[in-house]
Formats: sequence, structure tokens, C-alpha cells
Amino acid sequence: MKMKNLESMEQFQQVTKEEDAVLMFSAGWCPDCRVIEPVLPEIESAFPQFTFYYVDRDEFIDLCRELDVFGIPSFLVYKNGQEVDRFVSKDRKTKEEIEQFLSNAATK
Repeated sequence: MKMKNLESMEQFQQVTKEEDAVLMFSAGWCPDCRVIEPVLPEIESAFPQFTFYYVDRDEFIDLCRELDVFGIPSFLVYKNGQEVDRFVSKDRKTKEEIEQFLSNAATK
């Protein structure tokens, strides 16, 4: 399973309305984002009910402002057209913290 890249605002609107999706906000220059990259395929495999999208913070800075995503890496979960949970902070995140967050979000 490979995380998809978010390509446009139109795609964001469609994904958040029609899919159970996890949006990971990140950037190429973010060292804390690089740390979790090797474990992302495992995390995706553990949560097949979600489609995972990589959102480049620099390309979607207006969307980040709109959604109050000011730290990266950050994760937003959408189900049934609604944001159901978020893991947004400037802190480095561990595989365990991300999995715990997604486990909780999956039950909402």
C-alpha cells in the first residue's frame, strides 16, 4: 500500500466527502516527518479501512491555515464527510502514538 499524494483542493473536497481517509500533513524539509517515514507502510497496512494521503504543507499552506494545522507531521481523519479526529502538534510522533491515535479514530 502506498500513500497517495493530495494533488488539488478539488481532490481534498472529494476525498473528505467520499472516503474514510487519513491526511498526513508533512513537508520535505521536516526532520520529524522523515523519522516516521520508514514505518508509514506498516501503519497503512494495519489500518486498511482508511485511504492515506500525503499533504505537502508547503503546497497547501492555505488549507493548513483553514484547518488549523500549524505543526507537522500531523494527521487528520475523515469519515462520512466529517473530520472525526486529529493528531496535530509540533512534537515528534512515534509509530506507537500514531497507531494508538488511528485505533481511537477508527472507532469514532
